[in-house]
Amino acid sequence: MTTSLPPGACNAHCHVFGPRDRFPYAANAPFVPEQDAPREALYVLNDQLGLQRCVIVQSTCHGLDNSVTEHAIAGRPQDYRGIALVRPDVADAELARLDAAGFRGARFNYMGHLGTQAPVADVLALARRMAPLGWHLQIHGGVQLLTEVAPALRASPVPVVIDHIGRVDAGLGLHQPAFDALRSLLRSRMFWVKVSGMDRITRQGPPYDDALPFAAALVEEFGDRVVWGNDWPHPNHAGPVPVEEELAAQILRMAPTAEAVQRLMVDNPQRLYRFDSRFDSRMASPL
Repeated sequence: MTTSLPPGACNAHCHVFGPRDRFPYAANAPFVPEQDAPREALYVLNDQLGLQRCVIVQSTCHGLDNSVTEHAIAGRPQDYRGIALVRPDVADAELARLDAAGFRGARFNYMGHLGTQAPVADVLALARRMAPLGWHLQIHGGVQLLTEVAPALRASPVPVVIDHIGRVDAGLGLHQPAFDALRSLLRSRMFWVKVSGMDRITRQGPPYDDALPFAAALVEEFGDRVVWGNDWPHPNHAGPVPVEEELAAQILRMAPTAEAVQRLMVDNPQRLYRFDSRFDSRMASPL
């Protein structure tokens, strides 16, 4: 392990692919990975990095069949959770089944290359049905998401998690309109953000010095509503695939105190994904 992380540290954003002979890729998948990335490989990686807990996000390459993610959670049911891909009109019975299997939210993509985008009104209607389960919305999109889609989600009855630092362009600096829009959203306590994807917003490449100030600013200003993930195995990555140890080393740079690391890696994921309380630092505040 390359960095000293507290017990219960959580990788709050990653994926599993295949194996394709057991979990075939969707017929209409917007992309198909060149290589499988099964649960066993994820377990090994997280263990090596000192990441005891994990949140697996269902990938569009497997479509709306969440079986591959459910299978990965089932291998480590105490410490692994999932985020599902569902239609807005998914049945309440299926939501309840997924909740019992360890899912804690639903993701909606507003990236052009990832297929059809659900109308926000339909997403909000689903959120009202998700609320009794304690689920949240996870939203992924480009910078237009921050100004064209996410503001309507202020009406959400459940927390809204913005992926990958809002996919801002690190080359434009901290005072760009997109990052201002993200910070404005986060002033509503309904919104959270994943300080994942530094490798996606960088222009300089590793060690992502141009992207680090964005993550650090969010951790400092909104420290009780940030979570971190490594985005393994980095689907649709435009640049060089990140070195996992280098990504993990950024945690102590964006969260420079023990308290900040505890909140980012343990307390916040514990609240958002409803892990058990055995690593509770007693510092977390309610949603």
